Amino acid sequence: MSVAFTAVKQNNSPKSLLDVEVFVEMPAFSSMINGAEGQVLDLDSAVKDGVLGGGGGVGFGGGFSEKLDLKKMIEVLDSPEIPSVFICPISLSPMEDPVTLCTGQTYERSNIMKWFSLGHFTCPTTMQELWDDSVTPNDTLHRLIHSWFSQKYFQKKKRSEDVQGLTSEILDTLKKSKGQARIQSLKELRRVVAAHGIARKTVVEKGGVSFLSSLLGPYTSHAIGSEVISILVHLNLDSSSKSNLTQPARISLMVDMLNEGSIETRINCTQLLKLLIVEDDFNPQVEIVSSPSLLVALMRLVRDKRHSSGNLPALSLLKSICSSSSSRSHKQIQLMIITIGAVPQLIELLPGLNSESLELALFILDSVSNLKEGKLALSDCSNTIPNMVRILMRVSENCTKYALSILWAVCELSPQEYSLIAVDVGLAAKLLLVIQSGCNPSIKQQSADLLKLCSLNYTDSIFISKCKLTRTIQ
Repeated sequence: MSVAFTAVKQNNSPKSLLDVEVFVEMPAFSSMINGAEGQVLDLDSAVKDGVLGGGGGVGFGGGFSEKLDLKKMIEVLDSPEIPSVFICPISLSPMEDPVTLCTGQTYERSNIMKWFSLGHFTCPTTMQELWDDSVTPNDTLHRLIHSWFSQKYFQKKKRSEDVQGLTSEILDTLKKSKGQARIQSLKELRRVVAAHGIARKTVVEKGGVSFLSSLLGPYTSHAIGSEVISILVHLNLDSSSKSNLTQPARISLMVDMLNEGSIETRINCTQLLKLLIVEDDFNPQVEIVSSPSLLVALMRLVRDKRHSSGNLPALSLLKSICSSSSSRSHKQIQLMIITIGAVPQLIELLPGLNSESLELALFILDSVSNLKEGKLALSDCSNTIPNMVRILMRVSENCTKYALSILWAVCELSPQEYSLIAVDVGLAAKLLLVIQSGCNPSIKQQSADLLKLCSLNYTDSIFISKCKLTRTIQ
C-alpha cells in the first residue's frame, strides 16, 4: 500500500482541507482506475463517493460540535468497513498517528519505530532498504481518518439516540394501554429489545423491568405473558428483579406457558427460569423446583423432534435444577426425575444429541444414579450399557467420566448379570483405552476399578480374549 498527499494552494489563499488532494497507490483500487497505478482524488469526494468507505456523510469541514479523541472512536467503532488506507500494514489496525517513510509507505508511528528498534532498516511492505530513516507525520491522512471515524461515530450516536427515544416512547405507551393495544406495544418493544443493546439498557434504566414483571400473575393471559417473557429474557436482571420474578404466582404462570405455549414461548420460559435458578440466593424450596409439571414440560421439550432447538435449553435447566438444589431437596428432585420417566427417555435420546446436549443429559443421569431407584431405572433400560460403552473416549472427558460413573452404578447393582453384558458389548477394551490415555487420573482409577469388577466373572485367558488385546499388549 502506498499513500502520498499533495497540498495545493489556490490564489495564494490559506490552505483548506478541501484543497488537499490524495494520491492513492493500492492494488485494491485497480478496478476503479482501469489498470493505472494511481488516481488523484479530492478528499471530500473520496469520502462521499465511497472510495474510502465513507458513503454520503460528512467530509472535511463538517463542523462537528463535539471534538472526540481518535483512539476512543476507534475503540467504540469496531467496524468491518474501515477503509484499507487507514490500516497500518504492520498491526492491521487503524492508525492513530500515521507517519510516512521515504519509500512513500505509511505506518502507525509506534509500530514502525518498534520495527526500527529491532534492527530493521527496511520498509516492511516493500522490503526496500531505506536511504533515509526519518519519518514524516502524515497530517492529511490523520485528518481524513479522524473525519471518517467522527462521521461514523456521530451516525452511530444518532441511531442510539433514536432507539432510546423509540424505546422510551413504547414504554410510555405500554403503561397507558390495555387489551389488544397493550399486546401490540409489547410486540413492538420485543422487536426493538431483540435488535438493539441500547434498547435493553433503556428498558432497565427507565424502570421497565418492574413494570413488565407486574404484568405477570395468576390472571395474566398467555398472549401477554409470552410477550413479557420474550422481553425479560433479553434484559440484564439484578437480584431484586430476579427475586420479584420468583414469586409463586409468576413461576406458576411460566410453568403453565412452558407446558402449553408455542415453541418460542417455551424456550423463552426455559431460559428465563434458568436465569432465576443460577442466582446465588435462589431459594430451592420455591415452586420452580418442587413442581412435577415443570419437569414434565422440560422433558417434553427435550423429546420434541420437530423443534430440536429446545432440547439444549431444557437440558440446561434440568441440570441447573439438579445442581442448585440443597442437600435436603436434592433427593426429592432426583426422585421426581425418576418418577416422571425421564431416565428411559434420556437413555433413548442419547445417540441423537449433539456433544453439548449429551454432556448435560449424562450429568442428569449420573445425578440420579446415586439413588437405588435411579440404579434400578437405569438397569431396566436395555440400551443403558451399550450407549454408555459407545460414549467412552468418543465425545469429551466429562462425558467419559459420567458414562463410567453410570456404568459402575449399574454393574455394581448386579455384577454377575450386568458386567457380563458390558464386556460383551466391548467395555473391557474401552476401559483399557481410557487407562492408557492422558485423561484425569481419577477417571483412570475409575476405569481400573470397573475393569477389575468385570474380570471377576471370567478366567484370565477368557477375559484377555474379551478385551481383544494385541499380542504386544498381552
